[in-house]
Amino acid sequence: MSTTNTQKATPMKRLLPIATAAALMFSVAAQAAAPGITGTGATGTFNLVASPANINQPDGNQVYSWGYGCTVATAAAATFVPSPIANANCSTMQIPGPTLIVTEGTTVVVNLTNNLPTSAGNTSILFPGFNVTSTTGAVGLLTHEAAPGGTVTYTFTASTPGTRAYYSGTQGDLQVEMGLYGAIIVLPKTVPATCTTGLAAANRRVEVAHGESDFRLSQAAYDHPDTCYDREYLFQFSEMDLNIHRAALAQVTAKGACAAGAVGCSLEVPTEPYHPGYYLINGRSMPDDMDPNYDGVYPHQPYNGNPHMHPGELTLLRVIGQGRWEHPFHEHANHVRILARDGNPIISSSTTPLTYGASTGATTVAGQALAGLLMFTTDTFPGQSFDGIFYFTGRGLNWDLYAHNPNSTDPNALLACNADANGYNTGTAAAEAAINYYEWCQDHNKPLEANPLGDVPGGGPMTLPNPNIFANGAWYGGSPYLGPDATVRADSTLPAANGNGGLSSGCIANGVSATSVTCSNLQPSNTQANPPNERGIAFMWHSHNEREITTNNVFPGGMLMMMLVDSREFLIDESQ
Repeated sequence: MSTTNTQKATPMKRLLPIATAAALMFSVAAQAAAPGITGTGATGTFNLVASPANINQPDGNQVYSWGYGCTVATAAAATFVPSPIANANCSTMQIPGPTLIVTEGTTVVVNLTNNLPTSAGNTSILFPGFNVTSTTGAVGLLTHEAAPGGTVTYTFTASTPGTRAYYSGTQGDLQVEMGLYGAIIVLPKTVPATCTTGLAAANRRVEVAHGESDFRLSQAAYDHPDTCYDREYLFQFSEMDLNIHRAALAQVTAKGACAAGAVGCSLEVPTEPYHPGYYLINGRSMPDDMDPNYDGVYPHQPYNGNPHMHPGELTLLRVIGQGRWEHPFHEHANHVRILARDGNPIISSSTTPLTYGASTGATTVAGQALAGLLMFTTDTFPGQSFDGIFYFTGRGLNWDLYAHNPNSTDPNALLACNADANGYNTGTAAAEAAINYYEWCQDHNKPLEANPLGDVPGGGPMTLPNPNIFANGAWYGGSPYLGPDATVRADSTLPAANGNGGLSSGCIANGVSATSVTCSNLQPSNTQANPPNERGIAFMWHSHNEREITTNNVFPGGMLMMMLVDSREFLIDESQ
């Protein structure tokens, strides 16, 4: 009753050594974006099917599950967005279900065919937040349902923008647990003028100047001037109780090809007590969530969880709680400004527009300013969604994030920082062309280390721990700085002319021969795997419920992912 998936050859080896996973993280460009499918035709028609299959877990288990997917015809003709993403596909079963992406005002038609085992009975889809009509299928408790082998049609107007969940409305304690859930994203019909004139427009100019493609679904989350953004990611949080899935498989197997409606042709799977052991982001557990979108190792888990950004970019987080539990989630490096919940913008009576570092250039009318909280740990309740803005600039770190040094001979260490009205290196053509665009100028030329090994002047506020000591955390990338050669400047000894010590033997740095610039010590093992042009800083994003960052009680795993910040010379390629 289920398909056989490809299993990793050494799953436990990927789960246990954190350093190995860290090396993989820094060496593979596997971003998330918000991939999905658009409807066919003017009415936005989606042909979906509910089917069984096994999904992979990093401990080697293949978990029998149910999920929504595309029919064979739709899979061949689906329009995948963002369009540059490679290897896009839509199987007949995936967890989460296909992300449905439509535009405000579109009439949406969803045709659902029930290909679940006959003993599973009817199934359906709820679309909370929309006025849905259906005249086909069987009448169920909450909505019309598709009988085994049958089809039901749902029609509604995507009346307002935002991120919302969809999920089964039939025996939800079992069917949602088994994986019948997904997301629908409604894009605003019009783009606020501020998105083409304010901060988001400036950030986009910088991205274009550095050769980056645009992976956004829109320029704004809502028809509101304070919701412009530069990047976006969709994260669906859920959990699984392996006992429930095993019980469902055992009963499905035992009942075989029974006749629909016959006595005994139904499942009686206990869903309490509830003891989940798997905690998922977009259907995957860490470290699997760091692999690319549509990776062939996960034929039924196409979406990853791996945010990546540049300093100063407004990053839209679309987050949905798809399980039974609340999931308190901590996004390290900054708070998240909540814009809306369940597709409803949070409005105040203030006329002051939101700002994210530099001015957005936004104009608001009385009573229309957004008033969402800044949250240290975001919360998602079952079925609830939120849209929020996250950004990172390095402000408040109290050291020069780019390792500038006025005594250096390295041109990358001599960049200027001309503060705008908000204190950042923005607002001029020279700033937009610089690697340190959006640097917090108050900390320019301020060293981190009191006794630096590299190309940073002495006298800083702290001394870094030895990155070769495993206890310091193997996720540490070996450098607290951004930009080209940042690891070299943090962990090497350069000539006395550069203001720090003398020569030794070792490696070649900055592309200069070893006779003039040499390294004094080896990089920690994880940074040796870094591509030469990536010197990012990794922040761990994870559930604040400790059990949820394990896989069957083994750490690291579960609801955990890494967010990477890179300076502007590193091109973030979200085509994977």
